[in-house]
Order: sequence, then structure tokens, then C-alpha cells
Amino acid sequence: MNLTGKQRAYLRSLAAKEDTILQLGKDGVSDSFVKSVETAVAARELVKFRVLESAMISPGDAAAQVAEQIGAQVVTVIGSKAVIYRRSDDNLLKL
Repeated sequence: MNLTGKQRAYLRSLAAKEDTILQLGKDGVSDSFVKSVETAVAARELVKFRVLESAMISPGDAAAQVAEQIGAQVVTVIGSKAVIYRRSDDNLLKL
């Protein structure tokens, strides 16, 4: 399922109020980081994470890699922060 422009805008507005719950550091997109995002996205559907300067990957590339590995979609990447969305079975966020 691809997000429409309206859905993406709605998710961006929700993400603006959310806290950044994960940080990607010098280890890059490791299995443990992907597992952490997987757990968070299963519980929340919408996850915001920050890519530290010590990471040798851009926030956009990191978001794309993580989203691809867990079957999610990148909502937005702004500065060092990225937001990923994946609909859960409970459909917590009504799109």
C-alpha cells in the first residue's frame, strides 16, 4: 500500500507531536537497530528516529533501508530525523 499525499501529510502532523524514540549511531543500520524499529512500529505504527552525526549514513538512506527491511514506508525525513509508518493489524491510526 502506497500512501497518498493526504495520508502522508496527516502522518507528518501526527509525527510532529511524537517524541524521537530511537537513535541511529556509528553502528549504522544494524540488525539490533532494525529489530528495535520493528518492535516500536509494531506497537505504535508511527516511529520517529534520529540519525546521529557519527553514523556513516544519511537520514534518508537509513530510513529507506530500515523501511525496506521491515516492510514499512518512509513518511518524511527532515534534517537528522526520519519518520516511518507501517499499518498494524489493529489499525491504530485511522487513515
